[in-house]
Amino acid sequence: MSAGNLVSILQGNTFVVSDEAGDIAPSSRRPTGVFTFDTRFISTWVLTVDGQPMYALSTDALQYYEARFYCVPGEPTHYVDAKLSVIRHRTIGGSSFQEQLTVLNHMGEDAEIRVRLDIDGDFADLFEIKDEQIYKPGLSEVSVRDGQMRLTYERENFRRSAVISSSEPAKMDRRGVIWNIRIPPRSRWSTLVRVDILVEAAPGQPSEASIQQHTHHGRARMRDQLDRWMDQAPSLVCDSEALSRVYRRGLVDLAALQYTPTTTAGRSIPAAGLPWFMTMFGRDSMIVCLQTLPCLPDMAVTTLRAMALAQGGKFDDFRDEEPGKILHEVRYGELAAFEDQPHTSYYGAADSTPLFLILLDEYERWTGDRDLVRELEQAARLALAWIDTYADLLGTGYIWYRTRNLRNGLENQCWKDSPDSISYADGRIPEPPRATCEQQGYAYDARIRAARLAREFWSDPAYADQLERQAADLKVRFNRDFWVDDGGYYALALDRDGGHVDALASNMGHLLWSGIVDPERAAQVVEHLVSPRMYSGWGIRTLAMDQGRYNPVGYHVGTVWPFDNSIIAWGMRRYGYRREAGLIARGIIEAAPFFDYRLPEAFAGYDRDLTIHPVEYPTACSPQAWSAATPMLLLRTLLGLEPHDGHLVVDPAIPEEIGRVELLDIPGRWGRMDAFGRPDASRKR
Repeated sequence: MSAGNLVSILQGNTFVVSDEAGDIAPSSRRPTGVFTFDTRFISTWVLTVDGQPMYALSTDALQYYEARFYCVPGEPTHYVDAKLSVIRHRTIGGSSFQEQLTVLNHMGEDAEIRVRLDIDGDFADLFEIKDEQIYKPGLSEVSVRDGQMRLTYERENFRRSAVISSSEPAKMDRRGVIWNIRIPPRSRWSTLVRVDILVEAAPGQPSEASIQQHTHHGRARMRDQLDRWMDQAPSLVCDSEALSRVYRRGLVDLAALQYTPTTTAGRSIPAAGLPWFMTMFGRDSMIVCLQTLPCLPDMAVTTLRAMALAQGGKFDDFRDEEPGKILHEVRYGELAAFEDQPHTSYYGAADSTPLFLILLDEYERWTGDRDLVRELEQAARLALAWIDTYADLLGTGYIWYRTRNLRNGLENQCWKDSPDSISYADGRIPEPPRATCEQQGYAYDARIRAARLAREFWSDPAYADQLERQAADLKVRFNRDFWVDDGGYYALALDRDGGHVDALASNMGHLLWSGIVDPERAAQVVEHLVSPRMYSGWGIRTLAMDQGRYNPVGYHVGTVWPFDNSIIAWGMRRYGYRREAGLIARGIIEAAPFFDYRLPEAFAGYDRDLTIHPVEYPTACSPQAWSAATPMLLLRTLLGLEPHDGHLVVDPAIPEEIGRVELLDIPGRWGRMDAFGRPDASRKR
């Protein structure tokens, strides 16, 4: 997997990022290295032959967990053939990293050479690299004994180690490994270099044993796991090569991002994205599960249980924790362990709690798993109580957010969580607390869905009636308080005085998915979303072009996010806007080939006719879970897949440009079912 001149391999939350020759150079700002559990264990991994660095000829990304680098020592010279070449076959499995080094002698005589691998580890926390500030107050040590090199970092009870070994005899020193070798004519020499990563506990951290019991996977076993993963998903047959390839790429990337928290008894959930978010994220993981229900419904089970297990149980200002609140993020690095960061666990998200309820209901509708709904009844009731009480900071009946951690809590606790993402149309930033529009839609949907669960599974019809009354009241108030009359759209948020934070943003597209939009206003909302102000030709921008903070390469203020578009398209179908939903799906699918069929976290919001092809956002995560899951939700939208009375309803609306679509063996409460769709020019919406 490559991004620019960086190449990555990953499995779960362990990953390696190097340059295109396979080398890792120390960096305080780029996420290069060998990482697991939010720590960079190896920061230097540089190969030389007779003092000459590697020059990359080509790189093969064989699977997400392995890659090959084909190199020659030194710079190639015209008319002078390389006498030696090097193949580096790199694999990763859990917290074990291996590299098969092969040196080939192309001469007709012996080659006596010195191969050196410089190795070092800075044990930087991922947050330190992201903030470009690495400060290590603990003790680092490099030791060599018993044919192994050991890098260790220790700070009180926080201990991290990397043990390096070679299958062939080698000389080791505190800077790396040296092989003095002789290769016969037209022959090769090879050694396997292995790095075993050891993690020992600090307070609130996973122990070495709890991690290691889940992490040693051989390459053959990982290949078998990937095959089983792909086999359980539906098969896609379609006229669109782009759709077919982006679907398969998404499935593979989701397999790569399966991460096993220490609390889930060996079962995995989707990590959010490489490199910055290789951990459990409440919002991201649950949205991915919603997106992938037509293909991989079992992911939701572990995710829901993990969220319930970590549900807030007390008031903690540093972690923004409250009783009943669903977490935002968990980290295992040094900064979290010593409370320089609040992420063990951090609860700074106001939308993860209603999303928990939405996913629980949608999962049961899709699978018929009554047992899980009953098992998580108490967690669901606590989540509803949080929405009614602690979320309503101003007593207005809305979800508001304001961090209580004034040192390093998240200022914005919605999916657009960067500091400048919530603004007025003129670009001003409102003072907290804030109530974003989509979170009210989620709260409405959560109550409607929880009412069904209470009535059908919890034997509590009175509670169901109460939830439905609350939802109906919220819908009326929301359509009164958030509607911008002179613009004909929903405000991005309310400020603390109840005024409109009136930027025109993609957030209101999520309202269509939630069902909170008055039907007579849906047409205006859709019209705004597909207008040139918001629709780039590849997708809907996060912020309209004429808004004060618009920037086509701004993280949440003008870029196009594939996951955001998939949710919006799903909502358009809910309100009957079939053509517009198809337009959004087609744009995202047509963008995919320009990213080698891997949809990134976000890409630039330039007009399609200006750039001809979509432009990369410079620091986008790739792979990223809810982008990888986007094709699955787009397929659900295009085919009109909805569970109803124990059956799967299929109501396709396929754009001409996509053509025939067949999704075979869709899992659900109906067993397995096929869905077919072809373009129908006679249907306008």
